Amino acid sequence: MPLGTLQHFTLEPSDVERTKDFYCDVLGLENGDRPPLGFPGYWLYSGGVATVHLLGPRVPREGIVVRGTEKKYEDTGRFDHIAFAATDLPGVRDRLKSKNVKFREQIVPRTGAAQVFLYDPDGVGVELNFPPDEAKR
Repeated sequence: MPLGTLQHFTLEPSDVERTKDFYCDVLGLENGDRPPLGFPGYWLYSGGVATVHLLGPRVPREGIVVRGTEKKYEDTGRFDHIAFAATDLPGVRDRLKSKNVKFREQIVPRTGAAQVFLYDPDGVGVELNFPPDEAKR
């Protein structure tokens, strides 16, 4: 059984509105259609695909498991980061600076691709990968 492409990842942020605003306003994802699932949340789209699912507050019910009520958001445990393909490195730099988002850049050895690293409001790492020709800009 071979796996296909990654369809989405789901976050249960400490503040769903703040996190939605970060992924939309800072990273440029689009808030889009989401089925009526019986609890609040958002589906955020990248390239027409609902890539990021955000869970709002939920209560346990048949078929819905809500993990511990004592949440800790100091770190993301073993989950390290998510990555997106990106373009327009100069525009992304300007956007991040205008939103006062701290980030760091690096060039991947041998490939010459550019990478930008930042964190969402709950400390989830976000990696943006740019093609090598963008690294020269």
